[in-house]
Amino acid sequence: MEGPAGDSLCGKWRNGCGLYRDKLKDIFSWQLLKTIAMGQVLSLLICGTAGSCQYLADAGVETPMLQSFLNYALLLLTYTLALCTHKGDASFLKVLRTKWWKYLVMGLADVEANYTVVKAYQFTTLTSIQLLDCFVIPVLMVLSWIFLKTRYRPVHFVAVMVCLVGVGAMVGADIISGRDQGSSKDASPQASDVVLGDGLVLLSSVLYAVSNLCQEHTVKNLSRVEFLGMMGLFGTLISGVQLAALEINAVKAIKWDLYICMLFAVYALCMYALYSFMPVVVKLTSATTVNLSLLTADLFSLFCGLLLFNYKFSVLYIISFVVIMMGFIMFNALPTYSALHGAAAQEAADPRPDHASDCLLAVDGDARRTETGSPFCD
Repeated sequence: MEGPAGDSLCGKWRNGCGLYRDKLKDIFSWQLLKTIAMGQVLSLLICGTAGSCQYLADAGVETPMLQSFLNYALLLLTYTLALCTHKGDASFLKVLRTKWWKYLVMGLADVEANYTVVKAYQFTTLTSIQLLDCFVIPVLMVLSWIFLKTRYRPVHFVAVMVCLVGVGAMVGADIISGRDQGSSKDASPQASDVVLGDGLVLLSSVLYAVSNLCQEHTVKNLSRVEFLGMMGLFGTLISGVQLAALEINAVKAIKWDLYICMLFAVYALCMYALYSFMPVVVKLTSATTVNLSLLTADLFSLFCGLLLFNYKFSVLYIISFVVIMMGFIMFNALPTYSALHGAAAQEAADPRPDHASDCLLAVDGDARRTETGSPFCD
């Protein structure tokens, strides 16, 4: 298409995608490289939890609630006690009196998300879990759109699709290498069991999305110590009750020795580091960005499995890692924006309606970004 009409259409497309007047050196910035690095640190921590879980399962230990309880107990002993030293409106008692039910819901969602996804391995296949677990990303984007007023550009949706293609390549590699069986003793689960397992994975994805959304709102508007302190408190209570109700016999049956204790310690420390570091990354980026970065966690686990568990190598693993990282870079190269923050900024700058709409959609290099990555007008 040529002429003024073609130029206008091309300009609208560039503006809508957020690509207007951006250069490669602006896209591949230090901030983006730091985001990629922090995301992969989270993936490595998840890899550590997965490896220790595998060794525990090989030793005949299947106590997911006990493992979660240890993590929440560590959060309780550090962040909850640190929160007790705060004064004023941020004090422990003040937070507990005014927000207890909110953190109870957050803790319940987080504990049950961890529990349901572990239970799903008993009923469905690894392939189904890897595919359906990605459901957390669209659910989180929808929840962020509704409650946090986060607005995405077309390039963000394309980036998510690219990441999911990478996950598809990873699942294909699993099928080729014969790793598509479930972790239950029955290698061929019944159809009804598969439906139940798939439902548990979808439920865990929704619960993870709710937990991550609450985490993003809390750490960006309140404090990381408050979030982790209250999660430690309510997570310990909820997981402790479930542990006593569901796993007391399994815990009694554990043959404790130094090897088993070290595996529990590795799992608990990796989870504690994950929970401690994840709010830092969420505050700098977003919960959606963090979940996209975690798509590589399965790949790190697979690479470790090549050395530790004699997994079969496939070149599709490398391809899937590259594709997922390409999608992750696409998503983070351009900021999302907030309808709430944009509206507030444009009203302060110029109350005229025509200027407000221009401000909200501004994407050029002169637009300032808030902590959540939302553009403001100067």
